[in-house]
Amino acid sequence: MNVATIAKKEQQVELVQEKMLNAGSTIFVDYLGLTVAEITELRVKLHAENCEMKVIKNNILDRASKKAGYDIPENNFVGPCAAVFSQDEVTGAKVLYAFAKEHDKLQVKNGIVDGSYTDAKQLKQLSALPNKAGMISMLLSVMQAPIRNLACALKAVSEKE
Repeated sequence: MNVATIAKKEQQVELVQEKMLNAGSTIFVDYLGLTVAEITELRVKLHAENCEMKVIKNNILDRASKKAGYDIPENNFVGPCAAVFSQDEVTGAKVLYAFAKEHDKLQVKNGIVDGSYTDAKQLKQLSALPNKAGMISMLLSVMQAPIRNLACALKAVSEKE
């Protein structure tokens, strides 16, 4: 093989590895059967949530994941495969599974969430969770509840008198 071609492929592996390491989640999907318009619609929805979908050659994905230290099964990168890179752990899965409800041709294979291999079943469970901002607001609501209840009780006592 040409030296320039090998160098170009190594550069691609480095870029994909860097994206995998910097992403909160990397999800691998099979997009076979989707039209160009449907893929464009998916990309727009992902972009609106600060996610990115890239169609990358299987051998590049395989090399990059191994180089990054992820333990992904051997038969994962077979057939058409696209990688969805998300800044947080939940958003990419939420968008993909919402889109898959409308378009049954999109299949979520598996992915890497928070540095560990995650299968499609676990990703589906993850997609049901709220995003990070939603979880923080739920936590704050739970933390404020006792103080709010105390304030209401004190107000009720002071109004009786």
